[in-house]
Amino acid sequence: MPDAPTKPTRPDAPKQRPTSTETRTLVELAVAAMLDKKAADVTVMDLRGVSGVADFFVIGTGTSDTQIKAIADGVRMGIKETTSELPWHREGYQSLVWVLLDYVDVVVHVFDAEKRAFYDLERLWGDAPRELVEDGYEQIALFNTPAS
Repeated sequence: MPDAPTKPTRPDAPKQRPTSTETRTLVELAVAAMLDKKAADVTVMDLRGVSGVADFFVIGTGTSDTQIKAIADGVRMGIKETTSELPWHREGYQSLVWVLLDYVDVVVHVFDAEKRAFYDLERLWGDAPRELVEDGYEQIALFNTPAS
């Protein structure tokens, strides 16, 4: 049986693929839940033209293990209530310094400040367009970027 096709990662691959409505909804729900739980430095990274790992990362920071859990739970519940989607994989609930919720095309990261600075995903994926999203945002600007 042939291998399943993978997302393009070649340098000559298109910079972006169209964003599906489902993916866009997951990103928007994750951002809204993070902001609702007062996560700091909520950032959306567009990995479509950079990596096959996921289409988007949504990253936020909590100030305590209680807040990190509340943010991650808020994301999970907000997405489940609206779309019935559950994360394909989740980890980090034991230590609550970096909780990862993997929705396949969207991966949500909730860090404490020290781990976020140490792993520095924004630097690691430095070629990916990114947007800092603040409370009161109307829409995520990355979704308005035309596909190449």
